[in-house]
Amino acid sequence: MKYTQHVLALSAATAIALTAQPAAAQTALKFAHVYESSEPYHTCAVEASDKLKAATEDRYSFEVFPASSLGKEVDINEGLGLGTVDVIYTGQLFAGRAYGPIAIGGAPYMFRDYDHWDKFRNSDLFEELAAGYNEATGNHVVATTYYGQRHVTANKPINTPADMEGMKIRVPNAPLYMMFPKAVNANPTPIAFAEVYLALQQGTVDGQENPLPTIQAKKFYEVQSDISLTAHINDALLTIVGGPTWDQMEEADRTALTDVLKETADCATTQVRDNEAKLAEWFREQGVNVHEVDITPFREATMKLHNGPDATWDQETYDRLQAIK
Repeated sequence: MKYTQHVLALSAATAIALTAQPAAAQTALKFAHVYESSEPYHTCAVEASDKLKAATEDRYSFEVFPASSLGKEVDINEGLGLGTVDVIYTGQLFAGRAYGPIAIGGAPYMFRDYDHWDKFRNSDLFEELAAGYNEATGNHVVATTYYGQRHVTANKPINTPADMEGMKIRVPNAPLYMMFPKAVNANPTPIAFAEVYLALQQGTVDGQENPLPTIQAKKFYEVQSDISLTAHINDALLTIVGGPTWDQMEEADRTALTDVLKETADCATTQVRDNEAKLAEWFREQGVNVHEVDITPFREATMKLHNGPDATWDQETYDRLQAIK
């Protein structure tokens, strides 16, 4: 009898201990990107971890890996399908390697201004492009973050397309980033983001192109004397959730994840726009030569290539984007 009571007591104690355990261990989603920990993309993503915990009742959080710590941009894109990363920020042209039409938003002089870009990211056309990417890769585009207008840095002013002739300019390692340099007869040179500062310092390339907040964060102004405001791309980052991660989540958690990542994109977009507005003057205070540029000849030269052999979209997609008002 005593033995039976002892067994029952042990069983009861075990049952209580088991029910006291959380229903499931929290999963820290690996959120990878190539940007600095000081940049809004990173800080907004770090802040989003607590929001995700709350929205999923502690089932999920983020562990954010900045500055190419989980690999270069090509690596983290591949990692989505392998399940080695769960969420990434990536340029549209990198996503375009897997599904060409989604790269259209990253092509040079594709947008008239920020407002045109903002309407595109909230359009039916963008939703269709995201769905096409999902079908091609199994991964899910859930948000878009403004990255800024890309400008040229060099050790001389760039006032006209002729000033870029023969110039060796670093571009990211995705084919469409070469469209603008080709249009002005420059020599595009793909170099991984983490290696650009050294390449500029050593003269491996003559210049590079990025938005003002990135030029500041990566300290490119330390090794380049001039910034020319060519505004050749209204650039953006896609937030993408890997298929393996998405498929194992409950529907409610997917919705929560999507909502949190959209809020994160808005957080970074607001900060990037605010930074961008102030930075030309900040660079001048650092002794950098910042040049206002008539972009008309640059735009006209580039638009001739929009639907040429490098285009990864069809004419209908292009016309629909241009028609957005």
